[in-house]
Amino acid sequence: MKGIVYLVGAGPGAADLLTVRGARLLAEANIVFYDALASPDVLALAPRAQKVSVGKRCGAHSVSQRFINKRLVEAASRHKVVVRLKGGDPMLFARAQEEIDALTAAGVTVEVVPGVTAALAAAAQVRTSLTRRGVARSVVLATPRAGEGESRSRWVEAVRDADTAVLYMAAGDAREVRCMLLKAGVHADIPVAIAESVSLPQAKLAAGTLNELPRFADEWQGGPAVVLIGEVWRDVVVRQATAGQCRAPAASQGA
Repeated sequence: MKGIVYLVGAGPGAADLLTVRGARLLAEANIVFYDALASPDVLALAPRAQKVSVGKRCGAHSVSQRFINKRLVEAASRHKVVVRLKGGDPMLFARAQEEIDALTAAGVTVEVVPGVTAALAAAAQVRTSLTRRGVARSVVLATPRAGEGESRSRWVEAVRDADTAVLYMAAGDAREVRCMLLKAGVHADIPVAIAESVSLPQAKLAAGTLNELPRFADEWQGGPAVVLIGEVWRDVVVRQATAGQCRAPAASQGA
């Protein structure tokens, strides 16, 4: 008898942003396969489970997707409740379809439990609507990354034509992102921000214009981050600039 594999969205990091169903399944899990973005607090919700890291991070050694698929199928033949824990939402830039297809082909039942994706968590943290009335009627969630052998991504055109855009896996390529967007006709002074480790105590925000993107991307500390682009972030840029001006005298006085 085979168990069920649950693809569970871990959300942006804070354990209390997990869905009730996701938390229940972690508590019931016999084994949890977790990615590199799963926080320790979320993993702590699975005290009985065997925990297996299958994380993927840019520039680091990664477990192959084919191997992950194989492990999930094998686990379902031995365990009743198998959880595949994915950062954010499983159905967005998380290669969930490959795992669903592999499990289905093997005759394994698979269910998906949604999670809060980083774009929504970042918007909530800075209290800015992605579809602010009168400013934005369209939102694009995109990534400049494309796998080997995949067709050319049209993320530049999508971002250019959208009112609001959120780029995943782009903070480390800030200079190239700026260059390509400027070349496509995006205004150099459009508001841009990088939101890092949203929902967590170490959350950090840097905001400015597209032209300044590489400068504040240099402050990125390697945590999970999204690049926010569009006029809806104008107030965020103003608030960030004002906060910096208010801190400056105290810093100089302390020196």
